[in-house]
Amino acid sequence: MNNFSLESVDGKIKNLDDYKGKTLVLYFYPKDSTKGCTIEAMEFSDLKDEFDKLGAVVVGISKDKIKSHKNFIEKDDLKVELLSDPDRKVAESFKVLKAGKMCGKDVIKTVRSTFIFNKDGKLVKEFRDVKPQGHASDVLNYLKENDL
Repeated sequence: MNNFSLESVDGKIKNLDDYKGKTLVLYFYPKDSTKGCTIEAMEFSDLKDEFDKLGAVVVGISKDKIKSHKNFIEKDDLKVELLSDPDRKVAESFKVLKAGKMCGKDVIKTVRSTFIFNKDGKLVKEFRDVKPQGHASDVLNYLKENDL
C-alpha cells in the first residue's frame, strides 16, 4: 500500500508513518454531511472510547476540503480525525473509486471502504463496499477478535 500525505483539519500533513505504534482504522467515505456518511462517522465517534482502549485510532478520508471537514466535525460533534484527499489520489491508490451514474451523468464514486493497519503499519484487513450502519461495530469486533 502506498504511503500518503494528506492535510488534516488541524492543518498538519499526515501520512501512514504518523500512526505507527497504534492500530490504524482508515476509512474512505463519499461526502461530508450526507446521510450515510454521517451515520458512519457518528457510529465511529460513539465507539471512540472502545477503539482507544484497543490502541486504535480512527481516521476518515474523503475528497472534501478542510473547511467542509471542520463543519462536519462541529455540526455532528465527531470524534474521528478527518483527512482531505481533494484530488482523490489516495482513494485511487487504495482502489476505492468506481465509475457510476448520478442524475444521468457519468461520475466517479468513492466506494465506502475501511483498511486496518497493525501497529507496525502493515495492512492486515480490508472491508470493501460496506454499509454505513453497523460498520463501526463490525470493525471494533474485528479488532477485539484479533491481536494487532
